[in-house]
Amino acid sequence: MSESSSENSGSRRSESYQSNLKKYWLGNVRIMLTLLAIWGLAGLGCGIVFADTLNEIKIGGFPLGFWFAQQGSIVVFVLLILVFCLIMNKRDETHHETLKDENNQSGGGI
Repeated sequence: MSESSSENSGSRRSESYQSNLKKYWLGNVRIMLTLLAIWGLAGLGCGIVFADTLNEIKIGGFPLGFWFAQQGSIVVFVLLILVFCLIMNKRDETHHETLKDENNQSGGGI
């Protein structure tokens, strides 16, 4: 009977682990797609599609549309990398804490 209960506990832990892992990776993919869409909007939208409208605004003597086409998408890309790193560090920390708590509750702790 004790083997059966330990097998049961292991399968519950495994199901819970798989559920947490799936939730974690779906969240990661959603974050990546959102940031990629922002980068696409900044690079293609502001640099090409909205360039005529943005060219009415001048920064340092250059039209804003030109600035976005030349520098803006690179700056936005670097900022998005920073945002991604900050978000993922927080998500990783939370995910590891969840796994540690789950491991401790299932009796697998140190």
